[in-house]
Amino acid sequence: MKKFFPIIILTLISAFLIFYRFTDIPKNLAFDEVEFTKLALSLDNKPYIPYSQLATGHSTFYFYILLASLKTFGINTFALRFPAAIFGVLSIVIFYLILSFIYKKNKILNTYYLILTTLILLTSHWFLNFSRFSFEATFLLFLELVSIHFLISKKNLFFSGLFAGFAFLSYTPGRIFFILPLSFLVFKLVNSLTRKQFDNKIIKQLLYFLIPFIIITTPLTSYLLTNKDTRVDQQFFLKNNEMTINQKIFGLWQNISSTALMFNVKGDVNGRHNYPNKPALNPILGILFITGLFLTIKQSNNEINRLFLLYFFLSIFPALMTYPWENPNMLRTFTVLPSVVYFIGNASYYLGTIVPRLSHNKKIPEYLILTIFYLIFFFSSFYELRTYFKYQSIVFNQAFDIKLPLEKAIKVKLKP
Repeated sequence: MKKFFPIIILTLISAFLIFYRFTDIPKNLAFDEVEFTKLALSLDNKPYIPYSQLATGHSTFYFYILLASLKTFGINTFALRFPAAIFGVLSIVIFYLILSFIYKKNKILNTYYLILTTLILLTSHWFLNFSRFSFEATFLLFLELVSIHFLISKKNLFFSGLFAGFAFLSYTPGRIFFILPLSFLVFKLVNSLTRKQFDNKIIKQLLYFLIPFIIITTPLTSYLLTNKDTRVDQQFFLKNNEMTINQKIFGLWQNISSTALMFNVKGDVNGRHNYPNKPALNPILGILFITGLFLTIKQSNNEINRLFLLYFFLSIFPALMTYPWENPNMLRTFTVLPSVVYFIGNASYYLGTIVPRLSHNKKIPEYLILTIFYLIFFFSSFYELRTYFKYQSIVFNQAFDIKLPLEKAIKVKLKP
């Protein structure tokens, strides 16, 4: 029970927060949600197809799951949003398991600290938002976290490759995720070669990863070799022949700067993605994020730190390749959240190491310092929940503008 108690607690808390007033916030539907429903229903009673041109073009893996939900619960808002919510809950559990594995040998950190760090992810208004309506973001996040879990635990690289393949088949930014586990394994191989200690186990690990990944991704890659990915073709602005090189360079710089400022200064303006212009992180988390990012870069000789640094940059890369006026974009960069929380955790850990010194040098009781520390995180989580449920929920009245029931909305031709 000691091992499973944190998982049970986190599951219950995350299920409560994600499913609280689930069909009321947001109450109405977004145009994309209706289009996703149409795409999912178009797959019914047909042979498997890896890609659909509907809804501006999507690989279909997530939509088969969405179809199963619609057939189980009926064509309604709950069924439409249920898969995203479930994968949101599961993502929280997997993230906790990743943290517990990383820090299992650390005597300073206890279970309460790991739960607290996981709750930072759960209570983020950024995370909650995409867990509560029907986009693919939480599904992709879940797949990537499972792949990372099997990668770093080294229990079975086959499953790491399998879930990296599933990520490739899901939301478009997941197409480049495989670079993360592959780089992790290749770096280990190169490192062993430079030390002249060649290890056959690493070759086996690479094969265990690559074989399921290649098999899983073959149907979609075969399709994309002979057909255009309409969504990528529309959004990849560097491919636009009507833009000059200077325009492209300036656009790329705009993307980098707006994405960098998204965390602490000015967030996504889209009311479906964010409370317009609000930074992705509140002031407390923002300071810890910058501190933790600096510390992680400074300690990049640690392989886990390198892993999360690469994950961070891979997660923001797709947004950098899209048109500047669509950035900052908290949907396309959604999978950056685990890295952000990991950096916040690193900063918190650093603060935790100086608590005994402060207690000893300043004659302040250690329990008092830790209590203040925990209260800061409590108020941060409360602030995030207040942002989402009190303020962002009001914005949804305009951002989700289709007031028809789902079963009627799919029969009407709507304008985006």
